[in-house]
Amino acid sequence: MPDIMTPAQRSRAMSSVRGKDTVIEKFVRSELHRRGFRFRKNVAYLPGRPDLVLPKYNTIIFVNGCFWHGHKNCKASKLPETRREFWENKISLNIERDLRHIRDLRADGWKVLTFWECSLKYKSVNERESAIEELVESIRA
Repeated sequence: MPDIMTPAQRSRAMSSVRGKDTVIEKFVRSELHRRGFRFRKNVAYLPGRPDLVLPKYNTIIFVNGCFWHGHKNCKASKLPETRREFWENKISLNIERDLRHIRDLRADGWKVLTFWECSLKYKSVNERESAIEELVESIRA
C-alpha cells in the first residue's frame, strides 16, 4: 500500500518523533522517583547516552520504544509494508548499536537494564504497577 502522506508531511511527522523525554520515560522516571530512587538522565559521556543512570546502584536503564529498537515478538515492533528493506536495515543497525553500547557499559562494570515501551503502553493500572515493581526489583538485585 502506498504512503498516504506526501514526502513533506511524512518528513514533518517523522521529525516529531522524540528521542528523549518520551511519555514512557517520564512515567518511569516519575515512578522511580516516587519510590525514592535518584538518578541522572541522558548522561552524554556514557556509551548510548543512557536514559537513566542510578549511580548508587551502579545501574543504567534504557527505556526503549519497541518499534525503533526492534523488540522481538512484540506487535508494536511490526515493520511498515512500504520501504521494507530500508526499515529492516535501519532497525537492525539500531539493534547492533544498542548491543554494542550494552556490552561497553557492562565492560565498565555497569548493570544494564532495558525497559520496553510495551511494558506500559495500553496496559491496565495493575499491569503497569507490576512492570514498575519488576524494574525496581531488578535495580535492587
